[in-house]
Amino acid sequence: MSSISNNIVSLWIQWYFFEMPQEILQGWKNFLSFGLNFFSIPLLLKTLFSHWKKYYWVRGRGFDIGEYFSVLFSNLMSRFLGALVRIALIIAGLVFEVFIFVCGAILFVGWFVLPILLISGVLIGIFLIF
Repeated sequence: MSSISNNIVSLWIQWYFFEMPQEILQGWKNFLSFGLNFFSIPLLLKTLFSHWKKYYWVRGRGFDIGEYFSVLFSNLMSRFLGALVRIALIIAGLVFEVFIFVCGAILFVGWFVLPILLISGVLIGIFLIF
């Protein structure tokens, strides 16, 4: 009977301290990858100064200084608006990534602290009864 309980305990220790931390790290990595893809942070960085929703103006034929500056100003405003919205999305994505990183770190550390809390809680409960 002792070999069976020893085997169960060793299986639990292997599962709790070796297999599950790997699963937790894999899940944590998946959540971080999801955040990058959901907010499209790499794509937003590549297209940071692109036109907003591809709105741009072209100048007609001929030379008209007023039309030239109007088109130039409109295109600059479209690029500025695009950069402003993309920067806001990048910041939101990075805040989400930091939140997921902190939550994952708390969960990972908490996984190892949980047995210590359980054992200490049982011992404190026993000492308070007696």
